[in-house]
Amino acid sequence: HVQLVESGGGSVQAGRSLRLTCVATTYTYCRFDMSWYRQSPGKGREFVGQIVNDGSTTYADSVQGRFIISRPGAVNTVYLEMNNLKPDDTAMYYCKSDPRYCGGYYVADAWGRGTQVTVS
Repeated sequence: HVQLVESGGGSVQAGRSLRLTCVATTYTYCRFDMSWYRQSPGKGREFVGQIVNDGSTTYADSVQGRFIISRPGAVNTVYLEMNNLKPDDTAMYYCKSDPRYCGGYYVADAWGRGTQVTVS
């Protein structure tokens, strides 16, 4: 299965920016549709946004216009650029890969372990 590793989280003041990175450390030659989710204490996991194979993106209303998902060029890497951060953005952020065939094998969806973002 795909193994995903997130990084870039931290503690910032409201109004500042952070960039999260998600790297697939297996099946690195396949471009998966990738999503970002977040979860705050006591709340369910919330969809943040997605980037699909052709580069198209969709976002939750709560982050539209502030967050940008992109691929830097490497097939196995996705960024989540978060601008004008608010305290309500405080959460554990997870990346998720969608299932697809890769190298002739069906690869199920997968989640990373998350990276914490705290906005004060």
